Amino acid sequence: MNWEQAIQEYRNYLKLERGLSKNTLQNYQRDVEKLLRFLEDGAAPPSPLTIDQEYLSGFIYELGKSVAPRTQARVISGLNSFFNYLIFEQYRKDNPMELIESPKLGRKLPDTLSVDEIDRLIRAIDLSKREGERNRAMLETLYGCGLRVSELIELRISDLFFEEDFIRVTGKGNKQRFVPIGTVNQKYINLYRYQVRVHQDIQKGHEDILFLNRRGKGLSRAMIFTIIRNLSEKIGLQKTISPHTFRHSFATHLLENGADLRAIQQMLGHESITTTEIYMHVDRSHLSKVLEKYHPRR
Repeated sequence: MNWEQAIQEYRNYLKLERGLSKNTLQNYQRDVEKLLRFLEDGAAPPSPLTIDQEYLSGFIYELGKSVAPRTQARVISGLNSFFNYLIFEQYRKDNPMELIESPKLGRKLPDTLSVDEIDRLIRAIDLSKREGERNRAMLETLYGCGLRVSELIELRISDLFFEEDFIRVTGKGNKQRFVPIGTVNQKYINLYRYQVRVHQDIQKGHEDILFLNRRGKGLSRAMIFTIIRNLSEKIGLQKTISPHTFRHSFATHLLENGADLRAIQQMLGHESITTTEIYMHVDRSHLSKVLEKYHPRR
């Protein structure tokens, strides 16, 4: 078995057996391809069935010179998954990544925006342009529903249940959840949908995609990043932000205003409550108010 065959079979396994999303599939495949490029620079690279810890340690060492510890840890995790797959399929008996330690990572607190900063970003959208209503609806949805960028661009008209005040979101691993959506958010989606989108020539296969580019196709992740970066520069925001910043702000503002952590977990689609608990560290100012309000000896 060569590397190309192993990677293709691994990708099929992740897609068919584990049901991972397109973005997750690409990330797992990219981790193995990084290793392959490193091996191809040397003479007589080993196959996926014969590679040992020495080669892998050398790769991780070189990788650590050019990437952040968090990226290095993710690649190590991805390679662990790949070799565990080879063991599962009985191509190998051992995992050569087993003794390679991942770098120690501190918990990074997410950047957030204030309500005023979010309002300023949305007000900066030029509604006279054709894409203005679409961009306003997208940013309102990112913040109003706490979506990941991949969840936003894959949102479909058939996922809108406005009579029940919910939308259906397809998250990591193609897992679906229902997220409440406010009336203001619904208003801006409907403005875009019925005043702008209806006049577009929509490409075949994209009829159900909610947010479209000017060619009538779904938007890319890169386009959402560009829209937000341009708005940030327009208002002179002194923060480095991304679509994920709106998701962090959604969770932080809910928590600060007294929302239950379990409810936030469900809306964000986190499998583990420990992932959601990072928002407990963003702003502790509300905790004293909680103690004062609820403790019997307040």
